[in-house]
Amino acid sequence: MTTENTLPTIDWAKMDNLVPAVVQHYLTGRVLMVGYMNEAALAKTLETGQVTFYSRSKQRLWTKGESSGNVLALVTLGTDCDNDAILVQARPKGPTCHLGNDSCFDDSRNQPFLNTLAAIVAERRNATPESSYTASLLNGNPRRVAQKVGEEGVEVALAAATNDRENLIDETADLLYHLTVLLEQQQVPMAEVIDRLSQRHR
Repeated sequence: MTTENTLPTIDWAKMDNLVPAVVQHYLTGRVLMVGYMNEAALAKTLETGQVTFYSRSKQRLWTKGESSGNVLALVTLGTDCDNDAILVQARPKGPTCHLGNDSCFDDSRNQPFLNTLAAIVAERRNATPESSYTASLLNGNPRRVAQKVGEEGVEVALAAATNDRENLIDETADLLYHLTVLLEQQQVPMAEVIDRLSQRHR
């Protein structure tokens, strides 16, 4: 992946000078949209930092959000193993879909919600503690968050020991939430924890 002002190696001839570009949210990994790029669109994306496509209907370059203001700010960009598709990770400014939705895909139940939760928690850091419980934890004593994680862990264990299925689900949700807050407070990205689990799996 790259954010440098250089073109990655792409087999343009193989794809008739038009390759699919999948855009993901840079924090959650959620697929926001799919478009097509030619070499000029890719060059403009890298030059301006705003994701630009080649519009097949308009037959011209089209920067996402050029009329609505809902642009996609480039974070990283790379290609697949065959060099005939582009993966873009971007920071959306407003909804991506023209229908006003965050994504062009109705796939909210299929998203990696822990990453989404981590993004939501991170956004709460700048909220006032009076308006947000999450903000009060993030800006408070780290021992308080650590204590909450310990308390919720005990509650999970007790629910499991008593075979209380509904309580187990509730307490596990509380534990995952407070653990996510703890990671954010300690500046440990959720992605690093998931990567560590993936490494252990391999």
